[in-house]
Amino acid sequence: MSEFTVARAGVELSGEESGAGVPVVLAHGLTATRRYVVMGSRALERGGHRVVGYDARGHGRSGPAEDYGYAALAADLLAVLDARGIGRAVLAGASMGAHTIVRLALDHGDRVAGLVLITPAFTPEADDTDLERWDALADGLRDGGVEGFVAAYGEPDVPEAWRTTIAKVLRQRLSAHEHPEAVADALSAVPRSRAFESWSELGELALPTVVVASRDAADPGHPYAVAERYAREIPGAELLCEEPGSSPLAWQGGQLSKVIATLAERAA
Repeated sequence: MSEFTVARAGVELSGEESGAGVPVVLAHGLTATRRYVVMGSRALERGGHRVVGYDARGHGRSGPAEDYGYAALAADLLAVLDARGIGRAVLAGASMGAHTIVRLALDHGDRVAGLVLITPAFTPEADDTDLERWDALADGLRDGGVEGFVAAYGEPDVPEAWRTTIAKVLRQRLSAHEHPEAVADALSAVPRSRAFESWSELGELALPTVVVASRDAADPGHPYAVAERYAREIPGAELLCEEPGSSPLAWQGGQLSKVIATLAERAA
């Protein structure tokens, strides 16, 4: 594994690369880091893929920024591709990362071999009803650190079987940031940004695509119906999800890596 830094528009992006073969670039979700796409699995590298992961601006080891909108996030991703000498790659993104790779594919489809959209949540009909909660999470992190965020998050609205896991992951991923105040800024800004303006735009994505959904009971923040809509709007997209009652596919790094590898083979 080799670590790298990419500078764009005054922001330092921290990343890592390992393996050789078909390029796969991983984009994580809001408040996460590059580890939280395939959860540390190395199955892609062992399967003959060149895997590039990086921390989004303000997250992990990457530097803070003033702009956390999807145009800036997609431009960062493009800068990573350019800096690593990658002409076309399979892009796999979770939540915020999924919306980021959609934005890049809409703007620079020639750089994308295929898409794996993991638990997308953005919809063009999004309104201001949830912004108060995002701002409360931002304030909790800014004023009280990790425990302030957890307190603002409250009791997860999920079955008892998932609550301990969710609380543990929240603390782990929130503790991994060098600039928690920047993550707080992103918590306020990203939900206010628009990845695309209408569902009809997704019809332009003539790319091999898999959408990974989660059952609402385990992951209510990423509704199954939203993932289903992405799969319906993107021509030829495949929708995958765990069986009812099982741990979400999006939480299983090894299984998710198999999904990405299968898509990469099809894209090639």
